[in-house]
Amino acid sequence: MKITKNITITILSVATLALLAVCFIRPNPVPVSDREYQNAFQIESKNFAVDLPKEISFAGEKVPLNLFYVREALDKELLVNTYWHSSTIQMLKRANRYFPIIEPILKKNNIPDDFKYLCMIESGLTNVVSPAGASGFWQFMAAAAKTNGLEVTEEVDERYDVAKSTEAACKYLKTSYGKLKNWSLCTSAYNAGDGGITRALDIQQGESYYDLNLNSETGRYLYRILALKLIYENPTGYGFYLRNKDLYPVIPTQTLKIDSTIVNLATFAKSKGISFRVLKELNPWLRKDKLTVAPKKSYTLTLPDKNWANYDELLGTIENSEAIFNAKQ
Repeated sequence: MKITKNITITILSVATLALLAVCFIRPNPVPVSDREYQNAFQIESKNFAVDLPKEISFAGEKVPLNLFYVREALDKELLVNTYWHSSTIQMLKRANRYFPIIEPILKKNNIPDDFKYLCMIESGLTNVVSPAGASGFWQFMAAAAKTNGLEVTEEVDERYDVAKSTEAACKYLKTSYGKLKNWSLCTSAYNAGDGGITRALDIQQGESYYDLNLNSETGRYLYRILALKLIYENPTGYGFYLRNKDLYPVIPTQTLKIDSTIVNLATFAKSKGISFRVLKELNPWLRKDKLTVAPKKSYTLTLPDKNWANYDELLGTIENSEAIFNAKQ
């Protein structure tokens, strides 16, 4: 009986590997049913200690993995995010929709691309509100948002506009880098403030983020970013086998300039052939059911593109939809 069981497990393992190779990993994957996809990974789903890379950098700055406490801090965050499946899978799915908005704005402002992972750990790429009142993808407090060029009123809160809040984050990070001259320190300052990090450097006579003994939240901050960077760049290495069709597709949109007050956004949405819910989904910065436009001021609304389609049709536009996302060849 024991021998038979071992043989069965071996056959299942071989079958799983064969299914992976033929249906998912190859450049032109063979379509399989959702049930076959699920079964392939349930058979081999086990817990294991994750491997740390031989080296890793953040924003071009090398992480000193030779220091035991650095290595173990990264190991902790990598384990947390590898086995917190629901959260990590959702972030990978959302990244497909929002990174195409965030990445070019970072590039335009000469902010390292790795900062898109800071946005991930701040909000999970959702418009959340913290207990302290920080809001949006980049988790700005109202005062900091206004300082960095965002409008925050009862009717309009641009912290919830992904593109505009990313621009504001770039402005904030540029100012921070001007003071700290180091991107790794800038990440910790995004959490603790430039003043807090500057004081820590002075008091502890430190020279880098890795020299500092910080509070738990700030001390974890960069390692959480690094963990998500590692998983996003090599998801299959950490057990995440998402197909391209599993990721959230980009919604095709168009823009409309508004230079006069809209007294009822529900009525306005209906006149454009969409629901109030769709209008709010695409423009979460609209905080009330009306939009007051002051003289000589205007806003830009995002509306569904003329080729707006249902979800199945959107999925049909995905290239190589059956292939595993970011699978290493």
